[in-house]
Amino acid sequence: MLKPLIKRTTLTLALAALVPFQAQAAADRSLAYPTGTLSADELADQVYFVNHFFAFDNYAIVKDGKDITVLVLKSAGKKPTTITLERYLNNKYEDDPNVKAKDLAIFRSGKLRGTGMLITEFDDQSKSQSYAVWLPSLRKIRRFAEPAHDDAWGGSDFTFGDVTLRRPQDEKHELVGEDTFNDCLGAMELKDSEKNRYTRKLPKAYCGAKGRAVYKLKSTPKRSNWWYDYRISYVDKETFADHRTEYFKGGKQIKVIDRHWEKAPGVDDPRAVSWGYWYGKNLDTGHETWAVIPSKVNRYNDSSFKSSKWSEATLRKLKQ
Repeated sequence: MLKPLIKRTTLTLALAALVPFQAQAAADRSLAYPTGTLSADELADQVYFVNHFFAFDNYAIVKDGKDITVLVLKSAGKKPTTITLERYLNNKYEDDPNVKAKDLAIFRSGKLRGTGMLITEFDDQSKSQSYAVWLPSLRKIRRFAEPAHDDAWGGSDFTFGDVTLRRPQDEKHELVGEDTFNDCLGAMELKDSEKNRYTRKLPKAYCGAKGRAVYKLKSTPKRSNWWYDYRISYVDKETFADHRTEYFKGGKQIKVIDRHWEKAPGVDDPRAVSWGYWYGKNLDTGHETWAVIPSKVNRYNDSSFKSSKWSEATLRKLKQ
């Protein structure tokens, strides 16, 4: 579980973990907002829709002045490390009718500084995703096969399956109840001596999800001997955003991922939400990950982004 990605040609296999999905297609931009009673599979499709930002033509987390997304990694008893990044997702890529979406990630600091990754997903779901990675030390682009679902994204507690690769048809789903979410989300507590310029103004634990009505969705992987036996997601009954996901193996909880979601302005679809932060913790090792996205850096349906941004030419312009 969570194989260390940075040790494998930097970010190379990192985003490569956007697993190959075959056969039946996952939910896409055409998925309607539901009415009436949902089956467990229909609920899983809605969660996938939200997590892949299909309510938007494009979605980005950019650098705005001094504000930028920061990924904080912390082992128990050790000083945290940070990586800053930008990400650009295009769900309406029109230059090629065979392309479903393109995803561009650019790392701006830390061990991955200057590394860029361009992921292409095709309409043909039997076709593997394409990965092109700019390696600043070589000043070259390398192309890679899709990574494993359980590889760690950027050395974090989030796997590539968690971030983008896992699709609804990779698991069996069961609706195990409805509830009220009555907890604050997890957050990292750093001492002043552990902070740097990127972590001086981190937010407090988010409690805005308290009181939200949620579905409890149990998802069991179809893979045998997988790193978790099942996971329980607390899914908002209005937005279908997953506030919390708990992972279990051998009868005990081994990991948790909390997601702070924010409503996007100017978009009517209740599912048009974006990240405030992701918090993850490995309960066996105590390792924590916190990806904090300042509200100021979010961009939605930005017409200034041209299709050419999602190209290898953009990767070649990156500086270490």
